[in-house]
Amino acid sequence: MICPSPVLGIETSCDDTAAAVLASDGRVLAEAVLSQADHAAFGGVVPEIAARAHLAHLPGLVDRVMAQAGLGFGDLAAVAASLGPGLIGGLIVGSGFAKGVSLAHRIPYVGVNHLEAHALTARLPSLGLDAAFPYLLLLVSGGHCQCIAVLGVGHHVRLGGTIDDAAGEAFDKVAKLLGLGWPGGPALERLAANGNPRAYAFPRPLLGRKGCDFSFSGLKTAVAQAVAALPPGAIALETAADIAASFQAAVAAVIADRASHAMRMFADEHGAGLLVVAGGVAANAALRTALQAATERAGFRFAAPPLKYCTDNAVMVAWTGIERMRLGRADSMAAAPRPRWPLAELT
Repeated sequence: MICPSPVLGIETSCDDTAAAVLASDGRVLAEAVLSQADHAAFGGVVPEIAARAHLAHLPGLVDRVMAQAGLGFGDLAAVAASLGPGLIGGLIVGSGFAKGVSLAHRIPYVGVNHLEAHALTARLPSLGLDAAFPYLLLLVSGGHCQCIAVLGVGHHVRLGGTIDDAAGEAFDKVAKLLGLGWPGGPALERLAANGNPRAYAFPRPLLGRKGCDFSFSGLKTAVAQAVAALPPGAIALETAADIAASFQAAVAAVIADRASHAMRMFADEHGAGLLVVAGGVAANAALRTALQAATERAGFRFAAPPLKYCTDNAVMVAWTGIERMRLGRADSMAAAPRPRWPLAELT
């Protein structure tokens, strides 16, 4: 099935409410993201607050992107929405809204796996990343850290993943230890720029170990112990910067090492190719530098979508809808939101 007309994408899997309209060739006709600020006071995302915010803001956001695109709902070829994995309340809001549009205007509905959306973003034609199947994806975010062989639409092989915390979660927890608030990743990176990455000998979990699984819990605990050993009171800025830089260096070394193992595993099956890194943590400059060096050693190409398409967005959802519609993979109204939805269960 060819998708001749625009597709509306909706993303509500966590704390960002997003909508976008894409032409069938991948051109972005309109996009908008509303980041929720209400969670900062709680030091993390509160699912009930997130769901209520999606419910309040999604209709207006969709109206905005449709107006910007100069389209009515009847002009759409399909509507796509994140169906999982993610926070169940937000998934219900977004998928329910999309199903309503589908029923009211008699257009196909596509329930998108949020992880597949990240995986397929690199194929967006306007990015020029030349991501032909197969390629290797490293997804590093607040909720996910895994290496995936992307073999085709609906065909993904998980090579390894975190056995405890995701990388972004570890960044946020260490930032909280240093009094940086939430979300902590960007603030920690800014602080680390003024620190000594060799000031603290933090552990590098699983470094050199066979396979490409990740672990950050022990590293996070080591940072907590270093902070607890400091004199009572506020942490001196120089000390905090050294801790941040040392932690960031450890994370970058671990992820680059695990990615190197994943590239060897991928090359054994498919030959050297492309490593795509996505997810919010992909914005970290130290990590990108380490990964670029690792890909050069492995004979791979390195690619990362622009930051706004690395983090949660609706462009990736709409594009995945287009990719799946081209294969005739629309969904029924019975497709239920799934807070857990491994890529291996896709078709």
